[in-house]
This record gives sequence, structure tokens and C-alpha cells, in this order.
Amino acid sequence: MVGRVVSVLKLGSMNYMKALEVQNSLVSKIQASLSSGQAPSNTLVLVEHTPVYTTGMRTKDYSKEEETKLKDLGADFVRTNRGGLITFHGPGQLVAYPILNLRDFAPESSRRKALLGMKWYVHSLEQMVIDLISKWGLKGIRSPHTGVWVGNSKICAMGVHSSNLVTSHGLALNCDTDLAWFNHIVPCGIEGAGVTSLTEQVGNCNVGVDEVEEMLVKQFSETFRCETDTVESSVKNNIMQSL
Repeated sequence: MVGRVVSVLKLGSMNYMKALEVQNSLVSKIQASLSSGQAPSNTLVLVEHTPVYTTGMRTKDYSKEEETKLKDLGADFVRTNRGGLITFHGPGQLVAYPILNLRDFAPESSRRKALLGMKWYVHSLEQMVIDLISKWGLKGIRSPHTGVWVGNSKICAMGVHSSNLVTSHGLALNCDTDLAWFNHIVPCGIEGAGVTSLTEQVGNCNVGVDEVEEMLVKQFSETFRCETDTVESSVKNNIMQSL
């Protein structure tokens, strides 16, 4: 793992569009580094969003009436270029956006084709979450749908994007999320499936974002075989001021 370092940028609570600006800026920096032949800087962005419903590329256009209905609940509504269908992000949910040059991580056989590289990447993200939630005694499983499930309920949604094997977007793990927000949509477009959280599954205690955050960083390091280095406040401030 020595020599492969991923910076960890903790944004705290932030609205979706501002965090998207951070993602786009980091993606542009990697792309510029690749174009100039320099070594790119990979970053794991961690954030807890204010309430927002987001749709992915495969989601049919929501009518203005449906969009207004969701906004009236007190949430933002954003159409994105990630994979996946509609979902909710909000307080109590740990969102992770790995901004990675997959050439640094994917096995050689997967690097040759972008599609294979992304399949490996999504599979790795799912395994990371499965291993992470096992620390609470939970058995996470895959399904034909992307993400991680406990029984018939999704505990972690995923939707990723790749631009020339540089990743953005990522995963949303429900820690102590108010699950009532999901009652107003068909989460990820999957009829008949439920949504759950670590807190709901553990049952006897509250599992908050702060508790899960450091454990996720450690699991990310193990899964992607890299070292992590938390971005200092001064560097974080410079990044935010440059947007």
C-alpha cells in the first residue's frame, strides 16, 4: 500500500450542489494532471447532505408537479449524471465520493476496458460496505440492483460516474437517517423493496455518522489497498475558496 495515498476530505454538512462543485473541481484536477503527464491526486470526499432528492441518468424526467411536491417537503431536487435512479440524501446519512484515477487501482485486466474497470470498481465499493457493516454483526448482500442490502431492504445506495476512468459520485450509507423521507419516492426505482439504516438494524443503540466515518475510511484503505491522509483545515479552506 505504500506509495498509493488517497486524501480524505471531510466536508461536514453541506448542500448537494456545493459538494458537487467540490467533486467537479477534483475531477478536473485529475484530468489536468493526466493530460500533463503528472501524477494525479486521488481524494475520498465525505459529506452529510442537507435534505435533497437526486435522480440519475436512467431516471425518466420527473414532471414539474412531482418535483414541486418533493421540494415542498423541505428538500432540494437535483438531476445528476450519475448512474442509478432517484434517491434521497440527508442528515444521518454518510455520503462518500471517491474521486479516483482508476488506473491507479483497478487490476491490469480491468484497466484495458472502461466498462470492466467500472464493474470492478462498483463491486469493490459494495464489498467495502459489506465488510464495514459486518462490524455491527450485519450481513450485507448484493442483489441484481447496485448497492448493499440487508434482507430485502437497501442500507447503502450507489450511483457512480466515470470520465475517462476518473470516478465521481459514489455511495450513501444510512446511519441514523430519518427513513420517512424515502416514503415519498420509489427509492432507486425498485418497487416492493424497503430502505433501512444501521440504527434500525442494530436496534439497541443509535449509530451516527461520526461513529461510522472513521471506520469507513479505514475500510476504504483496506479494500482499495491504499494509505489515507486527512486533509488539513487550511488545505480544505483553500479548496473551498477556489470554487
